[in-house]
Amino acid sequence: MGKILSFKSKVDNPPALHDRAMDNLEFIRNTMESSSTFTAVSGWGMVVVGLIAIGTALFASLQPTSERWLLTWLVAGALALVIQLWALILKSRRSGIPLFSGPGRKFILAVSPTIFAGAVLTLVLHRAEMVEIIPAMWLLLYGASVAAGGANSIELVPLMGFCFLLSGSIALITPISWNDWILGFAFGGLHILFGIPIARGYGG
Repeated sequence: MGKILSFKSKVDNPPALHDRAMDNLEFIRNTMESSSTFTAVSGWGMVVVGLIAIGTALFASLQPTSERWLLTWLVAGALALVIQLWALILKSRRSGIPLFSGPGRKFILAVSPTIFAGAVLTLVLHRAEMVEIIPAMWLLLYGASVAAGGANSIELVPLMGFCFLLSGSIALITPISWNDWILGFAFGGLHILFGIPIARGYGG
């Protein structure tokens, strides 16, 4: 009789190990669900950056010297970087996914070397008085970084990168007077065009 009661008690009260396993499975499932909608970029941040780029293109086109033109775009670029990082931090917190683990870490590691290379080449081309090549270089390197960083993200991100690559290629063969408009279209229009669907469909 005692053995029967003991067996019944074990059946009615599953082992604690089973409970922990179920909790772990639930945690893994929730993490995978949240990761599937985390793109490692902020769509709304991209929209704000795009608006800044459009305004910068208009303002930069009025600058009388190449130095002031370059300074205008560099200030805008620094501001855009701060805004995008801030927006990315907010998005990672809302998603419950740490910024420097998983897709966020992979994206940052993929884009950082190319962004650094762009900064160095900007200085080199400016010192060599080849400022007219800088817009195409910016677009090509930015496109390469976004395409590489978006390899582990949704299809919209690498597609945007390839659009930047195409814009950079166009900038190489068009008149210098078109540079601001191409930069405004790419850094402005493309960020807005891709940022809105990312923000609406993938967590901000």
